[in-house]
Order: sequence, then C-alpha cells, then structure tokens
Amino acid sequence: MAGLTQDSSAVQNSSSTHASRKAVNRENPFKTSWTNRAIMAAIVAYLFYSFSTLGLTFDRLIIGFGESERLLARMFPPDFSRTSLLLSGLAESLQIAIISSFFGIVISLFLGLLAARNMMPSIVSTPIRGFIALCRSFHPVIIAILFVKAVGFGALAGILTLVFASIGFIAKLFAEAIEEISFKPVEAIKATGASFTSVILYAVMPQVFTRFIGFASYQLDSNLRNSTMVGIVGAGGLGGTLFSAFQRFDYDFVAAILMTIIALILVGEFLSNIVRRVF
Repeated sequence: MAGLTQDSSAVQNSSSTHASRKAVNRENPFKTSWTNRAIMAAIVAYLFYSFSTLGLTFDRLIIGFGESERLLARMFPPDFSRTSLLLSGLAESLQIAIISSFFGIVISLFLGLLAARNMMPSIVSTPIRGFIALCRSFHPVIIAILFVKAVGFGALAGILTLVFASIGFIAKLFAEAIEEISFKPVEAIKATGASFTSVILYAVMPQVFTRFIGFASYQLDSNLRNSTMVGIVGAGGLGGTLFSAFQRFDYDFVAAILMTIIALILVGEFLSNIVRRVF
C-alpha cells in the first residue's frame, strides 16, 4: 500500500509539473509591451501633426469634390476632332517607349549579370550595383528635366530618360534572379571545361529567362505610361500635347487624350500577356 501511495504521489507530482510547464508554454504571446505602445503613440501623434501642418481638412476635400464634378462636366463629351494632332503625339510616345525599352532591356541584361554577386567578384559587382541604385534613385520626371536641359526638348530626352529608368528596375531584378539560381547546372557545365560564355548561356540563362521576359514585358508596359508623363516636361510624346491642352483649358480635348492613353495601356497589357504565354 505504501508503494502504491508513493507511486500515485509521484504521478501527481509529474502531472502537476507537466501542467505547470504547459501553463508556462501557454503564456500570452501578445502581452503588452511599453516599447510597442510608445512607438504606436509616436506614429499616431506624428499623423495628427502632419494633418495639422499640411492643412488637410474635410472642408477642402468637400470643395475638391465639387470642383472635380465641374471639371468632369467640361471634359465630356470628349473632342476627337483633332485626330492628326492626337495620333502624331501617340505615335511619338509609342516610339519612345519601344526604343527606350529595347535599349534598356539589352543594357540591363549585361549589367544584371555583372551585378550578380554569385557570378562576379565584389570588385565588379559592387560598383555596378551602385550604378543601378543610382538609376533607381530619381523619379523619371526629374531625370527627364535633367536630360531636357542637357540635350534639349524632344524625343531624345524622353528615350534617354526611360532607358535610365529601365536599367534601375530590370537590372536590379535580373541580378537578384541570378543570385537565386541553383549552382548544380553551373558546376556541371564548368566540369566539362566550358567557357564563361557557355556557362551563362547553358546554365544560367535557362533558369532565369522566363523571369527576365516577365520583367521586360512589365517594363515595356511601364514605359508606355512614363512616355506620356515625361512629355509634360518637354521630353516628347503625347504628354506635351496633354499639357498644352490643360494650359488652354481645352478639357474636352484633354478627355480625348486621356482616353487614348488608356487605350494605349490596355493594348500594351494585352501584348504583354501574349508574350508571357509564348515564353
């Protein structure tokens, strides 16, 4: 009997110990932290401060809705009577987007390879990554202003701007895609005594080609939009026509230009989907 009593007490002790351990393990993971509370309070306080200093009020929002209603009333129906002016600006925007996308993609292909840290030594990849970051640091409108000052008004400034912007986006993503590849095919190709070019063509590119096509098609779609935007500052394309129409308060023609831009983007999206399906 004494042995049974000792065994039962031992079982009770072990079960109580196990229960206490479970209680410890079930400790609330979302317990309050004064540090987190202080951070949230600081964020909320900064939001209120920003609203007060920027003059963001509900009254201004209501006034803006009223002005928007009057603006839309003046924009419809759209005026498509100046077809030649509209089509010439559209053609120039399309040419700027295609040319800049082509050169941007080709340059990004080489820069992305040179920036990949698993393929190149740091003495090569670090400066290239710095240049890619520089291309990505500025908004296309700022770059367009600089190129307009450098080479003058027109399509050349727009092409240089979008090439610069394309490098900042595609080269970065392409370098990251190369850094994520499996090195087994690379080592297998190297074991045969193949050259560096053969390693790139037969071990690296097959692993990243599909992603690169996706990056390139997205950049073409982005350049179709940006070719209109950079035209506002004089870098060619339909943006210049749009800005002139706004200055003349020619809002029905503005609506026609905006609808043309939307149609252009939809066509670009359709072509991008076709390219993705093919590759």
